Amino acid sequence: MRLAAYQFGVTGNVGQNIETIKNAVVKAAQDKSDLIVFPECAVSGYPPRDMKDSRDFDHESVQGILNELQEMADKYDIGIIVGTIAYDGDYYNRAYFISPGNENQWYDKRALYGWDEENFTAGKSDGIFSFKGINIGVRICFEIRFPEYFRELYKAGTDLDIVLFSDTADKDNFERYQLIKGHLETRAVENVTPILSVNSVVPYQTAPTCFINASGYVMAECERGMEEMLTYDFEKASLNFGELGRKRYSDLLLGF
Repeated sequence: MRLAAYQFGVTGNVGQNIETIKNAVVKAAQDKSDLIVFPECAVSGYPPRDMKDSRDFDHESVQGILNELQEMADKYDIGIIVGTIAYDGDYYNRAYFISPGNENQWYDKRALYGWDEENFTAGKSDGIFSFKGINIGVRICFEIRFPEYFRELYKAGTDLDIVLFSDTADKDNFERYQLIKGHLETRAVENVTPILSVNSVVPYQTAPTCFINASGYVMAECERGMEEMLTYDFEKASLNFGELGRKRYSDLLLGF
């Protein structure tokens, strides 16, 4: 499966965000990608950085946007994972999974703190999807800090985990960037599961867009702070010696 992740400067201008997303979908399809992922709140922008709060977003526009993306998924035979504010009685920080010929599925962020807690309600779904024979787990930003959210995915047997970020700062903070990349590497290692991450790039990018294999090695990474598409050819592979050992003890500790 050819994966694509598109990092760009997400703004509060929905029209501008959508135009960037649609152009990236076409580009990924031309590159024969099977799946493309975009950052947390890539459609709407992230409150309060890109708008005062979640209620300022025209949530009624989401369905029309989803319909457009569904048409593109069908036309180009490509899966799309994209973040947005969504309203369903309450406001949610949501990652939509749009695949050819299927109804939209989604995952709502559960670990809410600070700005998230002020703007959203915690979700309840597990964030696990099946696509072209691959079991995919989706998590959002702050959830990377907690092994438990990824242990859920390990127990469910995901083949690939995807993390959507809106993790940026007003001042350059490379140490935070490295710290969060370390979290991604650790989640991959301890769950013996590759991870694909994607982030916004403005004002300063503080989490990476990268692909990390099941041994915690960064196999591909976008240039920090630049609008760019990452592509990676992912295949389910037999576990190597170290990976087999970690899986053996993970299963033992979990009582499998």
